[in-house]
This record gives sequence, structure tokens and C-alpha cells, in this order.
Amino acid sequence: MSRPIVGVTVSRRSGWRIFPLMWLNIRLAGGRAIKWRAGREVDLDKVDAVVIGGGDDIAPQLYGGEVRLGVRLDPDRDALEQEVIRQAFDRNLPVLGICRGAQMLNVVLGGDLHQEAYEVYDSRYLRTILPRKRVDVTEDSLLARTTGAHCLQVNALHTQAVKRLGSELRVAARDSGGMIQAVERVRDPFALGVQWHPEHIFYRRAHRRIFRALIEAARARGTAGGQLAAAEAEARDNALAGSAPG
Repeated sequence: MSRPIVGVTVSRRSGWRIFPLMWLNIRLAGGRAIKWRAGREVDLDKVDAVVIGGGDDIAPQLYGGEVRLGVRLDPDRDALEQEVIRQAFDRNLPVLGICRGAQMLNVVLGGDLHQEAYEVYDSRYLRTILPRKRVDVTEDSLLARTTGAHCLQVNALHTQAVKRLGSELRVAARDSGGMIQAVERVRDPFALGVQWHPEHIFYRRAHRRIFRALIEAARARGTAGGQLAAAEAEARDNALAGSAPG
């Protein structure tokens, strides 16, 4: 399989500066990124994996939260990403959620969010793209196997966080105050959501491995799909041969 193609959803406001970082990380991992944003055509049949990017709060109406003044929302993006995630699962496409993307994974699977997470947890409030926050990784999790680490230094740009887990998700990391910092699907296909922004800290090997795991999952899906198609073709040929006159 050549470079897997990864569809990346971005904010209409900040996507112009975030997408180049996504493109770089996916390129370093062996893939090729294409940009998706609300208002543009999206075709999941043309990609091998999906990244749900950060930026913009998720509309609280989607999970039973309260509407608040001064919060930046994009209902069109919400609708786009909900559909992308559902279609990705239907097609067994690997999915990586980043910050907002991790939260959207949770919401689509029936979970909800803390709208002001730092009012709930005794977690140190940080707002930085530098890796200054420690998170503890759940033992035997996909995240632990992916990064090869039991703890990670991460950045933090969020105020919302996962509250009640959606179906088929488990916690993959928490910070020192107990706030959920990563979630993952308990079965295939590959679905991992991280509350931080690994695209900003690609100079650290553990965070590059997150993108590499996505690309490896895309390659594995492509190989399995090719094997299944070959098996189906062989079965059809055998059936035709068996029904042909002697």
C-alpha cells in the first residue's frame, strides 16, 4: 500500500494554521493528509483513516449541556464531524481524535462533557502548546502500547473534557487531578482520542508514535481489505468453475 490518505477535519477559523502541522505529522508517519472543513465536500470512500482535529467547542445541545455566552461554536462543523465519525466506524476506518476530536468521539458514542472541567477537578490549569503537563497512561491500553510510555508530558489548550464515557470507550489516560486525558475504543476499528495536541510536539518520539499508529492501522485495514477481496474473488471463480458444463 502506498501512503495511506488521511482526511483531517479542521476549524474554519484556525484550520489554515493547524492543517500544515497535521500534514507534517501525517507525512512523517508515512501518510498523506487532505483537509476537510464544514461547507466542503467530504468523501470517506477516498480516505484510509480520519483525524478529527481541535478548535471550537462542541455545541452543548449535543450532550445535554448548558448554552453559555462567549463560547465559540460551529454547528456546521459539529454536524460534519458527527457524520464523519459514524461513517468511519461503518467503514472500519481508523480514527484519531485530537482535543475537541476526542470529545466528539465521546459525544457521538453517547457520552457527555464537562463544559468547565477545571471547575470540577483539582487539576493544574495550563494553556500552552509546550509539553508541561503530566498525564498517567492506563496500563495495557492502546495508548500505552502505542507510545511505549506509562506517563507522558503533554500540552493543554482545553477547558472542556470528557465526563461520562460513551459506549465502547474506556479511559486511556488521566492527569494528576483525575481529569480524563485520553479515551479509546475497546474493540476494532482503531479509535483513539487524546485531549492534548500531539501535532505541536512532534519533536517528542512518543507523540509521533500516535500518528504512526494511525497510519499502521490504515495500512493493516488496507491489507485486510485486499485479502478479503481476493478471497471473495477466488470464491466466485470457484463457484463459476463448479457450475460450468463439463
